[in-house]
Amino acid sequence: MDHPSDRLPRGTATAPTATTAATDPATSAPSTSRTVGSSAPDPRTAVVVITHERRDELLRTLRLLERLPEQPHVVVVDNASTDGTAEAVRAEHPAVELVRASSNLGAVGRNVGVDRVASRGTARYVAFCDDDTWWDPGSLRAAADVLDANPRLAVVTARIVVEPGGTEDPVVAELRDSPVRARFPLPGPALGSFLAGASVLRVDAFRAVGGFSPRLWLGGEEELLAADLAADGWELCYLEDLTVHHAASPARDRSRRARDGVRNTLWFTWLRRSGPAVARRSWAVLRGLPPTREAWLGVLDAVRGLPWVLRDRRPLPAEVEARFRALEASQRSSSARRYGR
Repeated sequence: MDHPSDRLPRGTATAPTATTAATDPATSAPSTSRTVGSSAPDPRTAVVVITHERRDELLRTLRLLERLPEQPHVVVVDNASTDGTAEAVRAEHPAVELVRASSNLGAVGRNVGVDRVASRGTARYVAFCDDDTWWDPGSLRAAADVLDANPRLAVVTARIVVEPGGTEDPVVAELRDSPVRARFPLPGPALGSFLAGASVLRVDAFRAVGGFSPRLWLGGEEELLAADLAADGWELCYLEDLTVHHAASPARDRSRRARDGVRNTLWFTWLRRSGPAVARRSWAVLRGLPPTREAWLGVLDAVRGLPWVLRDRRPLPAEVEARFRALEASQRSSSARRYGR
C-alpha cells in the first residue's frame, strides 16, 4: 500500500517481519470488522490491484478478496513482475482478470485496471487494493451505498488497520480530523486528498480527470488527482465504517519511494498551488527534509522537471486552493508525513 506512513517510520504501525508477513489472515475472522451487511453478491464495485514482485502477498490478498460476500470482479495489473506472479495468479485464481504490463507502470497500472472495469460496463465504482492490503467484508457494499446516495462524491477512503497487530494506522487520526470544509453535506469528513490503496472511487469521475499522472509514477500520486477532482466539482470524504487491512510488505524500495515522494510533493505544489502557496509550501517541504541523499536527489529531480511543470501549470480555483491551505498546519505537524525518509 502506498500512503504517507508507507514512506516513513511507522511508529506503532510497524511492518511485519518475514515470518508474520506469510501468515494468512483468512484463517481467522478479523477482530476489527465494523461493517455488517447482506451476504449477496454486489456487482456495483470492482477491485483493481496493482502488483510488482510480490507474488506471495498478492496471492494472500486474492484469497481474501475471493471470500468477500460482495464477490467483486477483480482486475490484477502485474507491473512486469519476474517472480512468477502472473503464472501463479492464472493457476490459483482463474476468475481474476489479469493484465501483464510490459514495464513497471507504477500507479498508472490503476488507470489500465479502471479502463478494463469500464469496458465491462457492469461496475460504477472501483476499489483500489494493493498487493499487501485487503478489504473488510461488507465494506465495498457500504461504500457503494454511500456513493449511490451522494452523486457528487467521487472518493470514499476507509479506516486503515495495520496487521498483524490490528492497530489503526497513524494517518487515520488525520483523516478523521480533517480540517477541509466540504461544499455540501457529506457522510464523513471532507478530504483534500486520499490514500489510493484504501479508497473506492467513482469510475466516471476518475476517468474524466485522466486518472493518475504518468509523470508522477508512484509515491504521493493521489494529491494531484484529488485536486483535479475537486476542481471539477467532486468531493472526497473519509468513512469510518469502511475498513482496509494493511500488512506492509518487506519487499519495497524505500530509497526510491523517499526520493519520488519528495519530487512528487514539489511537483504537485508547483503544478496546482497558488503563487503564495508555492513559496510557502515549497519552503515547508524543503525545511523539513532529512539530510539524506534520497531527499536531496528528490529535490534535484523536481527541479529538472521544471520545464514541463511550468508548461502544464494550472492553478486551482480559489475554493479548492482553500482546501489545501487548510491542510498545511496538519502537514507540518504530522507524524505520518515526513518526506524523504
